[in-house]
Amino acid sequence: MTDPKLIEDCVHCGFCLPTCPTYVLWGEEMDSPRGRILLMRAGHEEGPELAPAQVDAWDNCLGCMACVTACPSGVQYDKLIEDTRAQVERRYARPRLERLKRRAPFVLFPYPSRLRVVAPFSGLARFVPGRLGRLAPKVSPRKALQRLPERTAATGTRRGSVGFLQGCVQRVFFGDVNRATVAILAAEGYDVYAPASPGCCGALELHTGWGDAARGRARRTIAAFERCETVVVNAAGCGSAMKDYGHVLRDDPAWAERAAAFSAKVRDANEFLAGIEPVAERRPLDLKLAYHDACHLAHAQGIRDEPRALLRAIPGLELCEPAEWELCCGSAGVYNLLKPEPARELGERKARNLLATGARAVAAANPGCAVQIAAYADLPVYHPMEILHASLTGRTL
Repeated sequence: MTDPKLIEDCVHCGFCLPTCPTYVLWGEEMDSPRGRILLMRAGHEEGPELAPAQVDAWDNCLGCMACVTACPSGVQYDKLIEDTRAQVERRYARPRLERLKRRAPFVLFPYPSRLRVVAPFSGLARFVPGRLGRLAPKVSPRKALQRLPERTAATGTRRGSVGFLQGCVQRVFFGDVNRATVAILAAEGYDVYAPASPGCCGALELHTGWGDAARGRARRTIAAFERCETVVVNAAGCGSAMKDYGHVLRDDPAWAERAAAFSAKVRDANEFLAGIEPVAERRPLDLKLAYHDACHLAHAQGIRDEPRALLRAIPGLELCEPAEWELCCGSAGVYNLLKPEPARELGERKARNLLATGARAVAAANPGCAVQIAAYADLPVYHPMEILHASLTGRTL
């Protein structure tokens, strides 16, 4: 259930409004964080029946958490919208077609084995009319089928060991990012444990309201990495969910304590690497780069300085800051599939801001952001780990 005490933290000051993507687009109070919180309060006060207008307002939310960054009162909107969406999926009778549309992505995305079956056909997406066809990530069959070794030994003097989540979409369509991350960790002196299972951490389901499925994946992820001192993750949405497992499993007596302990040792790859003294040599990269703040890294995890510090430490690299960094690109998990029109407007807005920097490439630390930006901006998009790996190896991007 949504905690009424968390609802009461909101004092309706309005600091969240200029950072909320849907309020910026439409200017409607119901499509702002404080408006949605008022609807949550009404849901508590007026009984269990949910009105379509309430559900529409919550569905319109991208879950970007920009309001969490902007809020001076410390409102935990991330927990509020997560719990509210779970209640909607339990209690609200959606039309049959809408239910099928919202379920469809989860038949495929959380399962790496299924993604590998469709990956060789990703190039056919260009025949799908409109921008939707451009949202399918492109990967060669060879790369989609490549596997990471379960264990990778540190290079040179060993400094420690870490667990590494391969993810679902990340491992199949962005396997180069995973390989680069593991190589960097090894080059910095860490043994890397990267088990094939779990296939998915549950982030997409958690952020869409499928609570039971998300909790099951959370338990499997915890069990797989529980013996690791640190668990590194390179997809912003995954890291955000894994750091939230303590809240996700708070009502499960058998897992609540284990989940909280697990969340405390999860680190984003940028966060982890920025927190250690580098030992691997950085070679020059002649690159003018725009940095895109992935929402679930900058807002949900509060990580903004670390990736910038890693990139600025690369000789020859010029880092550019786009306007409206706080606004979501419109990807937001599966939002760009469920709400394509506002996602398109936000994608185009983000592309304009990135292109205005004059950069030759974009850095983005989340697979959904990479796909969304590539669909709207005619620029190559790299994960910060790919850029750092190119510097360590002396290879061109």
